[in-house]
Amino acid sequence: MSADGPEFSRPEFSRIVSVAQLGTEPYRQEIRATEKEREALAERFGLLALDRLMAEVELVRQGQDTILLQAAFEAAFVQSCVVTLDPVDGAMAANFALRYGPPEAEVEDQEDVAFEPLVNEFIDIGEAVAQEFSLALPSFPRSPGAVVEIDEPQADAGPFAVLSRLADREKP
Repeated sequence: MSADGPEFSRPEFSRIVSVAQLGTEPYRQEIRATEKEREALAERFGLLALDRLMAEVELVRQGQDTILLQAAFEAAFVQSCVVTLDPVDGAMAANFALRYGPPEAEVEDQEDVAFEPLVNEFIDIGEAVAQEFSLALPSFPRSPGAVVEIDEPQADAGPFAVLSRLADREKP
């Protein structure tokens, strides 16, 4: 903490766009994570490597206080197989949209677009892409041919097997 207050830590892949610079025309920007940013994101998301993360982002003002972010991103990455721990290469391309506005502007009828409260006078389009990428990552990556071997349970196994054997012993 500094003498002026808590220090602000910027995310690994930060691309700040000031809301004040947004006019009536759509604002478009192509962003690409640097090697250092990809290494930091790989660590954050538990990846063995993040070889590419790039996006095309568009911000469109929708009224006085609301901004629509639409983005398309591509990524190439390496995860660890949940069975063998071998490296598993992955790639994805996805689109997403977020609506930013004051917290009181959140409306329930916009179910197709997630709402993000706009608490500062800027939008971090890099962090928005990073978060959507993390949500799209495969939860259980598997190497081709990786097999989980499961022993078949014994017929008398189960939570009541011991009780059953005890009951059989007590019978005359």
